[in-house]
Amino acid sequence: MEIEIKKDLTSNWFKMLQDSICQCIENLEKNNIKFKSTKWKRSQKKDEGGGEFRILENGKIFEKVGVNYSKVYGKFPKNFQKKILGAKNDPRFWASGISVVMHMKNPLIPAMHFNTRYICTTQNWFGGGMDVTPSKIDNKEKKEFHKTLKKMCDRHNKNYYSKYKKWCDEYFYLPHRNEPRGIGGIFFDYKKDHFEKDFKFVRDVGVTFQSIFQKIIRNKIKKRWTVKDKEMQYVKRGRYVEFNLLYDRGTKFGLQTGGNVEGILMSLPPIVKWK
Repeated sequence: MEIEIKKDLTSNWFKMLQDSICQCIENLEKNNIKFKSTKWKRSQKKDEGGGEFRILENGKIFEKVGVNYSKVYGKFPKNFQKKILGAKNDPRFWASGISVVMHMKNPLIPAMHFNTRYICTTQNWFGGGMDVTPSKIDNKEKKEFHKTLKKMCDRHNKNYYSKYKKWCDEYFYLPHRNEPRGIGGIFFDYKKDHFEKDFKFVRDVGVTFQSIFQKIIRNKIKKRWTVKDKEMQYVKRGRYVEFNLLYDRGTKFGLQTGGNVEGILMSLPPIVKWK
């Protein structure tokens, strides 16, 4: 399959998934709160692609949720080039993806994160994953979440779940705090063995995330919470901010490749506290 067809297939899927997730979130809100959309370009001087980030704030369920789509291309800065697979001797790249970050009003509902992407240099690969960050541990929810992920992974390869869960646990970890960010999930990168099979898996990850966040929200939306629960959520959000600004690859990639700053930092929660 020609690379241009692969680019069209992946970027079109990510755009469709953005539309579908946003519609689903607005349906859950049921109170006429809509996403605010901002379209952006990587460069104002030449065609290097761009994207669209959508933010919904102050809902009954979502305190803040961002859904970002991008399709960008151009050349890596020299100091960043050697860090990217397949870009050491050729700075040209193409990348498309979707990322979602959810911060909830009810502190008993965890923050949730998802992203998938397709990157082309002299090599082409998929990456992405999802993870859940509760401020109050719920072992039943944790068990169900991982059971769903394993079932999804097993449809594609029996080794995926244990491999990608381990990768997620190691990736979403704060060394300076000596603690994990949340209850884990799956994380994968440099997935380039078989485009059709890999793309099928990436699509399943997106559809499964959409199913998971709806189920978690519906299970907890009516649960009562206290001021103490909310304070605990604010402190936990601080850990979220620390990870995204210090360690997150997507944040670094976006900022160092001329991405839209507001879109990249949409992952940051609206109110955070440190103690």
